Amino acid sequence: MIIDTVSRIGGHFGGNLGIVELTLALHYILDTPRDQIVFDTGHQSYPHKLITGRRDTFHTIRQHNGISGFCKREESEYDVFNAGHASTSISAALGIAVGRDFRNEDYHVVAVIGDGALSGGLALEGLNQVGHLKRKMMIVLNDNDMSISTNVGAMSGYLNSIIKGQRYNQLKDLAKGVMDRIPLVGGKLHEVAHDVEHLLKNMVVPGTLFEELGIKYLGPYDGHDLPALLEIIEKNKDYNGPILIHVITKKGKGYEHAENKPIWSHGVTPFDIPSGEVKKPSTPQPPSYTGMFADTLIELGKRDPKIVAITGAMPEGTGLDKFAKVFPDRMFDVGIAEEHAVTFAGGMATQGMKPIAAIYSTFLQRAFDEVFHDVAIMDLPVVFALDRAGIAGQDGPTHHGIYDMAYLRVFPNMICMAPKDENELRHMLKTAFETGHPTSLRYPRGNGMGVKLDPELLSLPVGKGEVMREGDAATIFAIGNEVWPAVHAAEMLAAEGMEVAVVNGRFIKPLDDELIRRFCKPGTKVITVEEGSLAGGFGSAVMERCEELGLANVQFHRIGIPDEYVHHGAQDVLRAQYDLHAEGIAKRVREFVNVAAFSSAAAR
Repeated sequence: MIIDTVSRIGGHFGGNLGIVELTLALHYILDTPRDQIVFDTGHQSYPHKLITGRRDTFHTIRQHNGISGFCKREESEYDVFNAGHASTSISAALGIAVGRDFRNEDYHVVAVIGDGALSGGLALEGLNQVGHLKRKMMIVLNDNDMSISTNVGAMSGYLNSIIKGQRYNQLKDLAKGVMDRIPLVGGKLHEVAHDVEHLLKNMVVPGTLFEELGIKYLGPYDGHDLPALLEIIEKNKDYNGPILIHVITKKGKGYEHAENKPIWSHGVTPFDIPSGEVKKPSTPQPPSYTGMFADTLIELGKRDPKIVAITGAMPEGTGLDKFAKVFPDRMFDVGIAEEHAVTFAGGMATQGMKPIAAIYSTFLQRAFDEVFHDVAIMDLPVVFALDRAGIAGQDGPTHHGIYDMAYLRVFPNMICMAPKDENELRHMLKTAFETGHPTSLRYPRGNGMGVKLDPELLSLPVGKGEVMREGDAATIFAIGNEVWPAVHAAEMLAAEGMEVAVVNGRFIKPLDDELIRRFCKPGTKVITVEEGSLAGGFGSAVMERCEELGLANVQFHRIGIPDEYVHHGAQDVLRAQYDLHAEGIAKRVREFVNVAAFSSAAAR
């Protein structure tokens, strides 16, 4: 059912196929939902959803008004803890276990975490506290040697060394069997062997990290051997303390094309089941923003050897895999560790390098303090390339990048910009490396506008906007990928006899004081449009700047994301829901201008 559904509508794929047996074993042995299973991230929650009452609605997964692609407490009592970002399960499960103990209850608590997520700082912090508190809980490490891309880092190497050390468990079991067969002295030999075993384990298997932290370690086991999994979980579920069961799974298990292409299979668009080929659009598409970013970064990298790139386990998603092929020594994948990525970039910037951290907008939220403490305060020239800014689509509230304008513009020294199309993205990327300050560049998921590309890269004047249309009825200040919809809305209104000016803000910070003074005179009507949070976003910035410049009696109307979380669904559907398309903008401008005109007439 997973293969059939995902082949038609897309979604997370390989990880879900890889965890089928483990999910069945956990639910079979445990008394869920009384016993509580916390799935890390949620990329692998499809089998869990299918066997917990959502089979009949599974065809709606990740669709507007359908079920979520991640665990969601509002959706089912079996979904214990919401997640969409990695590395949260151990800390959450420990909190649940402590809460259980305060209430003097006795249910089981299990955290299911992948090897990629285990490299995240939050997961390691959780392990540290689990070993300290020693509460009764189980951690199941689902190890498929992948996160989204191939795992990197020392933790990945450590887990691989455990897998290669499986011979130790076989030798231990053999030795125990031999000792048991020696009459009279077998028991005493076991006592002596305990100390020898500890020494042997440290010599043969580097898998003692968890036990040194105070967590009993078992494994590794075959994560696709259902009878063995049932036996292991049943035998160890009542262990009175923290226990980690290490299982080895294969991403894409059971579907050959997914097994052979694990990076592709993480999250897929519709594809043909027999061939595994992605279903391509019938008409040629403009280049993606991600692709244009990658190509431009390579062009800039050839000009400047000081440019280095950083990603957090997303080389393909951010396009930095292309950069790495050209400059293998100048691209760093730090794993699921956004906090480290930002501070790492700051450190390189102090040595005269020009680091760019390509991180999805929603994931940079995890490094908010590092941006503040390790980059902005020191005014270090780190560039933040924020892919998936705005409405990101079917992954829902944890993945929409709608807060970066609000949470980055608060920092002194920070420069924030957003291109109206893929051509302007190229110029902004060049400009970002020239500012000499922390600079964010946000751009959306998906294809560009199909505009003509300038032959040469240009440096844009920092803080200067662009007048796209003139008009005297009102002015639209738009930012990023909402600029062209605003222009099209103005054209629709012009056909009705209403001439509306359109300004491409280009910069969220600093703003263009000259254009604000020109279009925000007393009595004027101003509409701001942004694919981001209205609270603290671009529209708020324009209003604040008007107040600071002493521009009074300006009538404002802001279009953007209101004070609510945006659910999952196709990008065009969600944009229409919030009037972030040409028709919606035209409707809102029309209503605002007419109401404002009526109010002014009534006041006279």
